[in-house]
Amino acid sequence: MRINSLEELEAFVGDFLTKLQPRKGGAAIIGLKGDLGAGKTAFTKVLAKQLGVPGDVTSPTFVIEKIYKIEHKIFSHLIHIDAYRLESGKELLHLGWERELADEHNLIVIEWPERVLDIMPEETVYLGFTYIDENTRDITYG
Repeated sequence: MRINSLEELEAFVGDFLTKLQPRKGGAAIIGLKGDLGAGKTAFTKVLAKQLGVPGDVTSPTFVIEKIYKIEHKIFSHLIHIDAYRLESGKELLHLGWERELADEHNLIVIEWPERVLDIMPEETVYLGFTYIDENTRDITYG
């Protein structure tokens, strides 16, 4: 899908969120793929805003993970992970990955999931982001 504005991104995220469900026996997981500047963090900021996260959401590049308490009909926590600096999924295990993954009330958004494919569940929903120009991105499933 081609996104040409923040308003279109907000509409896309809103529709996406209405269809999102926890995995059987665990958290819902969204893997965001794409080059630097392709729109992964912008997507997460809009998602967080729609989930009622107050303030500005930034990429957790240096802290790896940020957890936000939310009030949603399904999810109670938004967990935002940036795996860009990780070498493998083993590094996420030290942050409580298995516990976070097992909680069906968690919504986990992970940027750069290809860096930790060894621990990504099969049911992960992947979105690919492609930079077209300053205002335009393509978003694909898979």
